[in-house]
Amino acid sequence: MSNRPPAYSLFEGRDRAPMRAFARSIGYTEDDLRRPMVAVVHSWIGTMPCNFTHRELAGHVMRGVRAAGGTPVEVNTIAISDVITMGTEGMKTSLVSREVIADSIELVARGHMFDAIVSIVGCDKTIPAAAMAHARLDIPSVIVYSGSIQPGRFRGTPVTIADVFEAVGAAASGRMSDADLAELESVACPGAGSCGGQYTANTMAMMMEFLGLSPLGSAGPPALSDRRAEVCYDAGKLVLRALSDGLTPSRILTPAAFANAIVVGAATAGSTNLVLHLLAIAREAGVPLSLADFDRISGQVPVITDLKPYGRYTAVDLDAAGGSRLVADRLLRAGLLDGDALTATGRRLGDEAGLAEETPGQVVVTTVTEPLQPTGGLVVLYGNLAPDGCVVKVTGHQAAEHTGPARVFETEEQAMAAVQQGEVVAGDVVVIRYEGPRGGPGMREMLGVTAALVGRDLGASVALVTDGRFSGATRGLMAGHVAPEAAVGGPIAAVRDGDLVTLDVPARTITLHVDDAELTARLAGWKEPAARYPNGVLAKYRALVSSATHGAVTGTMSALGPDGSS
Repeated sequence: MSNRPPAYSLFEGRDRAPMRAFARSIGYTEDDLRRPMVAVVHSWIGTMPCNFTHRELAGHVMRGVRAAGGTPVEVNTIAISDVITMGTEGMKTSLVSREVIADSIELVARGHMFDAIVSIVGCDKTIPAAAMAHARLDIPSVIVYSGSIQPGRFRGTPVTIADVFEAVGAAASGRMSDADLAELESVACPGAGSCGGQYTANTMAMMMEFLGLSPLGSAGPPALSDRRAEVCYDAGKLVLRALSDGLTPSRILTPAAFANAIVVGAATAGSTNLVLHLLAIAREAGVPLSLADFDRISGQVPVITDLKPYGRYTAVDLDAAGGSRLVADRLLRAGLLDGDALTATGRRLGDEAGLAEETPGQVVVTTVTEPLQPTGGLVVLYGNLAPDGCVVKVTGHQAAEHTGPARVFETEEQAMAAVQQGEVVAGDVVVIRYEGPRGGPGMREMLGVTAALVGRDLGASVALVTDGRFSGATRGLMAGHVAPEAAVGGPIAAVRDGDLVTLDVPARTITLHVDDAELTARLAGWKEPAARYPNGVLAKYRALVSSATHGAVTGTMSALGPDGSS
């Protein structure tokens, strides 16, 4: 065997003539088949704005690959829109798609023995899915984000899709007219790109930069910016340099890299979904990571970016202010990041942050000494209602403690109907169960319900507890990822209407005010409900998925252990 890249073995020698003939039929030349084969993966799909530019961006990546001496091979995978499926049965497929996307990238890359890979990512689940696949494959690789949508403008005020969700509740309560809602709907999303605040997509794109899988600063240019083409072209060239240098994800994905990602997630008040996804990526990378790590690190990091939904500004504004390099520079100067962590460029994070350029007069990023909030936005609560933990995103705009009577719902739809009909009142604790990874199945996001509460002016006076999860656009005192979930007999399955529930953020506790004997008796009579999907992909997912505490990953019991731990 000649000293060629691995993919060349598919096309080298007399015995591979049929394979070369097949490749020649679609335009590959003899020279093409002698060069490193680089997968250019994307998830263009006509169902959403998030990934709508992927075909075009793939062309720019492919140009970069060719310019650096490689042969690009375009690969397409799937995507599910969280926004469009929100509040429906379709939303149960969203988290499932993370596993399918990761598996599909891995399968194609292993089958065709690619030498390197560039994955273009956009909507929420495509980002962690690409990271999971890259970690499994451990070949030279780069992840490049397709960029944020521009904010819309409603009567002179910048708006995002989250404002439309909240306006639905406002219109239902009479605080906004249907005509105003229709006007807002028509201007909120002016073009292609992922949701505009520090919601899940932008949070996870920033996670890729601080994990080191994407070049620092590459997530910033908006989806329709001319700079986006340059970012993609550079990524195509960069992956060939990584191939030459032998730079693989296993060299990048260290405990320090995951700590850096959690730091920036806390400092930007990012989506709680980062907990679920980083746990999953860490498992694929073989790096120990637990819920306790998120709570510990978040408690040491202040919020220094004024980004929606926590604050006032969008990802486009952050880019204009100086972007993620500026955020990294601030955190490094305070000693909160490990500047020696390796990145996709082959340089250290500290070196990349040293290239930060702050726009004079910008107001999006503050300093660690003058933070917007003294500690980060991620908190983990434990108690008899969530023995394995639950996740809360804390902002300075919500109550730190809430005690109230439980209003129990078996599905998200039941809860949404009750909110819209005015049946949920100030002081209540809304409990939505059987929406966890196994119970849903699929662990739906609850943005419709949480936004409706805010829209009805109940965001500050009603708490919500669920074994499902939340959108990055969610705000208010909301506890998600409750584990064990109801579908495996967790205590949330035993809650009854009227039971008092306390969420105490400073104490890090969540308490169901029912004595131990009563709780034990209730759970003794519990029976697992029949599966909602007896066959197909959702049934397969239900059979394989682990607890949210371990990232809701799929795998055999021998791989995960009987409790879903890695």
